[in-house]
Amino acid sequence: MDNTFIPYDKALSILAEHKSDFPIVSKPLERCVGTYLAEDLSADRDFPPFDRVTMDGIAINFSTFEKGQRNFKIEAVAPAGTPQKTLENPQNCIEVMTGAIMPNGVDTVIRYEDLQIENAIATIQLNSLNHKQNVHFKGMDIARGTCIVTKGKQLSSAEINIAAAVGKAELKVVQLPKAVIISTGDELVPVSEKPLLHQIRRSNIYGIKNSLNEWGLEADLEHLPDDKEKMLAIISQLLKDYELLVFTGGVSKGKFDYLPDVLEELKVEKHFHKIQQRPGKPFWFGTSANNNKIFALPGNPVSSFVCVYMYLQYWLKKSLNVEPETLYVALKKDVQFTPDLVYFLEAAVESHADGTLVADPIAGNGSGDFANLVKTDGFLILPQNKNQFFANEVYPFVPYRRKW
Repeated sequence: MDNTFIPYDKALSILAEHKSDFPIVSKPLERCVGTYLAEDLSADRDFPPFDRVTMDGIAINFSTFEKGQRNFKIEAVAPAGTPQKTLENPQNCIEVMTGAIMPNGVDTVIRYEDLQIENAIATIQLNSLNHKQNVHFKGMDIARGTCIVTKGKQLSSAEINIAAAVGKAELKVVQLPKAVIISTGDELVPVSEKPLLHQIRRSNIYGIKNSLNEWGLEADLEHLPDDKEKMLAIISQLLKDYELLVFTGGVSKGKFDYLPDVLEELKVEKHFHKIQQRPGKPFWFGTSANNNKIFALPGNPVSSFVCVYMYLQYWLKKSLNVEPETLYVALKKDVQFTPDLVYFLEAAVESHADGTLVADPIAGNGSGDFANLVKTDGFLILPQNKNQFFANEVYPFVPYRRKW
């Protein structure tokens, strides 16, 4: 094989070598969903911070029930959000509300559904109780000082809740690079236009933009004509305006595929151009003198989709110092693939009752068949140097759909 084609693993190692070191910024909590945490979140108090009532009802001293008492005079009421009360007479009870601090002198809560209350007397209508029932005890969930969320985590609503609970009105988060996605080719027209017979709409860039958004990266959109001089001028400016440039198309061997030459003239260092894989062999990656990162994806939509999920996503995680996790699935049926290449095979994933994930390969009509992507959930990674893959064998899987 042409030695300019590098193996899949080599491409990953090169991307890891050229990971970025993103700056850290502070943001208001309400603007942090989807960002990446750059500090640990630790409990500034116990969770819960006091013995907390978990049912509306009454609180008693369990020993009185054990001795046979069933009728309790309501001595006081303890709503949530009020200071701790104290039971003065151990033969009495305190009416308590969910979320209230457990009063002193009591240790067990009985819910209203198990009571009859008349004339400020609560009668327990149960023959047995569990000691300390319906109480969420101080520090039961998290002890003060415990790290709850580690830095590097992409923040969802769950982590935002934690940040608010530990008093973080602002968070230190990673500032991701200013990004642009650039389509290339005179055959492409805006989405809003009706294409002529020889034209197609610019669709790749919208799928890529959405994927980047899911990863917390905002990106602008641009387009380049098949004109080398215009490409030189436009890309020269883009390299000044953006830290991450993602191109689609123009990197193969066509007569009008000027992009590799243009990048070379602009002193962008090429780290690799072709990978031993299908689809997506003509994938280009390089860096500029100012450490811009340039990903030049194949123009075919499935190929560009593959390269975004296999490589751009990997580079982003490495740059965030987050070790990429590998999802493994079992093949549903036999697959044969004879070329000596890594094969990224589209597949739909099924969740089975025994807890296994099973991938059903659904091959489309080549790398231009992007409609096939709506039938599938991600890509199986079938290794090189093997041409027979059998049902029930387990392989890595990279999802592009949030299904689980």
